[in-house]
Amino acid sequence: YTENVFAKGLAGGPGAAVGKLVFSTKKAEEAKEKGESVILVRVNTSPEDVGGMWASAGILTSKGGKTSHAAVVARGWGKPCVCGAHGLDVFEAEEEVTVKATGETFKAGDIISLNGSTGECVRGAIDMKAPSLGGDLGVVLKWCDEQKDVLKVYANADSGKDSAQAAEHGAQGIGLCRTEHMFFAPERLPVVQHWILKDGKEHLERVEAFQRADFCEIFEAMNGKKVTIRLLDPPLHEFVPHADQVNLEVAARLGYEDPHKLQSDIDDMHEENPMLGLRGCRLGIVREDLTQMQVRAIMNAAADHMERGGRPLPRIMVPLVGNLKEFESQALVIKKEAEAIRSQRKMDIPYEIGTMIEVPRAALISGQIAALVDKADGRKLCNFFSYGTNDLTQMTMGISRDDSSAFIPKYMEAGILTDDPFNSIDEEGVGFLVKKSAIEGKAANQQLSLSVCGEQGGDPKSIKFFDQIGLDYVSCSPFRVPIARLAVGQAAARRFQKHQREERLHHQEFDDAALLSKVFHYCKVDTLPLWPFGHHRTPARQVRRSSSTVSRKQSSLSVSNGPAPVLSQQ
Repeated sequence: YTENVFAKGLAGGPGAAVGKLVFSTKKAEEAKEKGESVILVRVNTSPEDVGGMWASAGILTSKGGKTSHAAVVARGWGKPCVCGAHGLDVFEAEEEVTVKATGETFKAGDIISLNGSTGECVRGAIDMKAPSLGGDLGVVLKWCDEQKDVLKVYANADSGKDSAQAAEHGAQGIGLCRTEHMFFAPERLPVVQHWILKDGKEHLERVEAFQRADFCEIFEAMNGKKVTIRLLDPPLHEFVPHADQVNLEVAARLGYEDPHKLQSDIDDMHEENPMLGLRGCRLGIVREDLTQMQVRAIMNAAADHMERGGRPLPRIMVPLVGNLKEFESQALVIKKEAEAIRSQRKMDIPYEIGTMIEVPRAALISGQIAALVDKADGRKLCNFFSYGTNDLTQMTMGISRDDSSAFIPKYMEAGILTDDPFNSIDEEGVGFLVKKSAIEGKAANQQLSLSVCGEQGGDPKSIKFFDQIGLDYVSCSPFRVPIARLAVGQAAARRFQKHQREERLHHQEFDDAALLSKVFHYCKVDTLPLWPFGHHRTPARQVRRSSSTVSRKQSSLSVSNGPAPVLSQQ
């Protein structure tokens, strides 16, 4: 099919898709109802497009990187995606896309194919084949799972259906559930908007009911496995109507008599740099009822599941922490609300509290965060760290993950970068922060769980690094779980082989030293001036056993137990 490739972008979501071009969420949903396969084409996607993304077979954007909204959502749902196709001009209003280099134009209804594994856009329909995890691949994946001291593989999933898919692919838990993705269903969004704009208790209770039902489905799909739920992270303005959507009908639906008043309220929420503004834990601190609502939904869903004989294991994660007091404030609110539900339901509902380390400052003060205790009972407040490497990379390197595709390929071509840092972790910078945080966190709390939930969690090269520094698990989109399982198995096998080589070298060193000691004793001298190959050796030199052992945790996060052994001349 290569002769029909008309454009190439970034491989945003693996797999292939064939369909008619559509340029809006509405058209995608209408086509889905008719049973048609469509490719949604946008300049870039936003949360308002999730309905169209769900209805589409594949997604194509002219902007955005591998961790842009389009790519992250597509991978989570198993949708093929090509993003950052800068060789295309997308005209959404005119419903057409033009190839800049040739002037070739594709209109709504034209059929194209996407190869989300290579980033290729192809004219017409290509033949496709469904993948299988059986046969030889299934045998190899089983071998990987059976490796000793292997990293666990969790999945990023936001619904019961996604969680069930993740379990089928071998995920051992949910490492990231993004609660905001539950808000965009057509029947839910107006309720969420009404709560945001009117601050109504009635609508907040309805949102809580939505979330409780979703969490029940996730706990059922992952019964007996840990489910890490991130509290609401994006800024609230992402959920309200855009200026061009405000009219009498929308205003009436949201309880406004005057659409100008609605527009004024929306304008008041505007932020110049929203991704560094009122979002994450800041949102929960400013609007504490949001955190309380989400905790009630999680804990009641867990209790509901327990009443049906299930074993829920919820973990509640505070996002975007950069200040010690931010985490402490939210952790105490979570704990208070969770304990109230346990008391009301008269059930010993298990739960853990932790934080996503995605702000560089949080990585630098990780020891303090891990050491925090609840003064009321003396127990540690933080049970786990999950490294959000998407934002951590963005903030550490000063690169917008939504705009990096404009220059990252050129940087790689010129040798400035060897890898896209949003695909494979930057070990010298971002990796240094992760390792430092892990060491200091473990030093303060030996029971602290360490994991990564950014997109690098499914990248084999990054997984090798995470294995080396001793993390407990990686989490990636459900359809990348098989790749991650293979990568963690390979990392464990390499570590074991390295350990065996070092063991042999260690024993050889002792054999050499023992022989040398006998020579010294026979000659009655303190040193030999020259080793046959020119290396000066002394009997008092330190013979160190390698710090790398079969256990990742011992090799990466432990502190030396004292000086290395010294060989006696006797």
